[in-house]
Amino acid sequence: MLALLADEERYAFDIVRTLGQVDGMVTAEGTLYPLLSRLHKDGRVTTRWRDSDSGPPRKYYAITAEGRSALADFVSEWTRFRQAVESLLAKGSA
Repeated sequence: MLALLADEERYAFDIVRTLGQVDGMVTAEGTLYPLLSRLHKDGRVTTRWRDSDSGPPRKYYAITAEGRSALADFVSEWTRFRQAVESLLAKGSA
């Protein structure tokens, strides 16, 4: 979620649509809103309302400095985890 907000602020439906375009990442708004709420509560994202040309105002989410730090930590851990799994898979196929 934080990676999707790293370059630009987004509203929830845009996030759902983006995730739906990635194979294996389909999610629903019902799982997205609690996660965004928790990220906001933890200070990792901010919110603001913006007018929409096609309907009511939308709530946009943007990453904070704390969110960027959490994302960097996650990327580092994910890289380490992925390398460990790839190592195990390589041993298993040898």
